[in-house]
Amino acid sequence: MTETLWIFGYGSLIWNPGFTPTETVLARAQGWHRSFCMRSIHHRGTVASPGLVLALDAATAASCAGVAFAVAPEDTAQVMADLRARELVSAAYLERTLPVDLVDGRQVAAVTYVIDPGHDQYCGGLPPEAQAQIIAGAAGGRGPNRDYLWATAQHLRDLGIADPDLDWLDARVRALVG
Repeated sequence: MTETLWIFGYGSLIWNPGFTPTETVLARAQGWHRSFCMRSIHHRGTVASPGLVLALDAATAASCAGVAFAVAPEDTAQVMADLRARELVSAAYLERTLPVDLVDGRQVAAVTYVIDPGHDQYCGGLPPEAQAQIIAGAAGGRGPNRDYLWATAQHLRDLGIADPDLDWLDARVRALVG
């Protein structure tokens, strides 16, 4: 029997996984937090004017709520190739398999993209106002940075996942762009 491949989404994968999962379950990764800690020079910004995208940043006492997606065995190779092309466009993300707790009590090993804190695109610890200013003005190959923030914040709310930091950024960026 083939083991099911699981993917953990905490940002844009929640609302745009790029594949059709066989199962979608709310989940939590322990020891990580969702953070706008990666400069985006491709999808939501440029080299000259980087945006910010979400990454999982290690934090011992933290946990990140998101979504775990099961992949059909016959789709595994294509899904992984597509995810790597999307997520590993630079070396700022590291592909890891992490234990993820599903809300139904199961624990699965899920492919997850986490930030490399040693990479030059890492910018952990930016004050929230600085994040809002960057997100309000940046745009890249996949559109305005603010659209990425707004879609992620809305989908988290729709799923019942509380993220006060993203809610604050959502409101602040809306105020900045009028």
